[in-house]
Amino acid sequence: MTAGDGTRLIARHAGRGVPVVLVHGSAGGLDSWNPVTPFLDDGFEVWVYARRGYAPSSGCGRPKTYADDVDDLRAVLTAIGRPAHVVGGSYGGTVALHAANANRTAIRSVTVFEPPLYAAGPPMAAARDRYRELLQAGDLATATRVFATDVARMPAAIVAAPAEADAGPPPDDADRAAALAEAVGCLHDLEAMAADTVDVQRWRHIDAPALILHGSDTWAPMPATMAALANALPGARRTVLPGQTHFAPHTAPGLFAQALRAFLDEHNQ
Repeated sequence: MTAGDGTRLIARHAGRGVPVVLVHGSAGGLDSWNPVTPFLDDGFEVWVYARRGYAPSSGCGRPKTYADDVDDLRAVLTAIGRPAHVVGGSYGGTVALHAANANRTAIRSVTVFEPPLYAAGPPMAAARDRYRELLQAGDLATATRVFATDVARMPAAIVAAPAEADAGPPPDDADRAAALAEAVGCLHDLEAMAADTVDVQRWRHIDAPALILHGSDTWAPMPATMAALANALPGARRTVLPGQTHFAPHTAPGLFAQALRAFLDEHNQ
């Protein structure tokens, strides 16, 4: 499909029923929701798409904003042709909030899982510039750590864990190319974050049914951020996934889908 500015987008869908669009986070793509979709496509028409900047969709020809992401999601909703539930994870959750403000008639409900609403404005501009410099220098490893620590705010122990656990063979050229392409997608996400604000109250105008999902063990400042979002959306349901962190869609997809389906089933009419 094609977004309003001509950007080519790739999507796929499976299942039958009321449509649900899953919006992936940073460093994601068409396969980001693979652990969750088997728990949904027996009762819903589940759509996933690669956001602009992530293969196999087109790249970004200019610095990206959330308005671009909203335009892309609008193209998906237009292709579906009927109101859909929208579910966004991490950065995709912020996209879903922006879209719910802009596409009220096309969205049945909005679910957000840990959108990093604190990651916006001047601090992200500094992280964006540092991240870009590292990519240009070919230092993908350090760039990845910058994103994890300065943007996702991951604790040092979690950042170090993948490196300590990686005892496999070194990546080949295809793996390195894919990792670099994904990193470029993250850079475009940083462009949008840097152009955004931390104003949580702007979401108070969302009138679609809303679900706020987050893990009980996700690190700061996410718990406080989700509390602020719940305060801005007093009619929203807030569900905490016990024992889970920001990786819940992968570490506990069944639990994640169970909470999601309980909400969606209430708003299918």
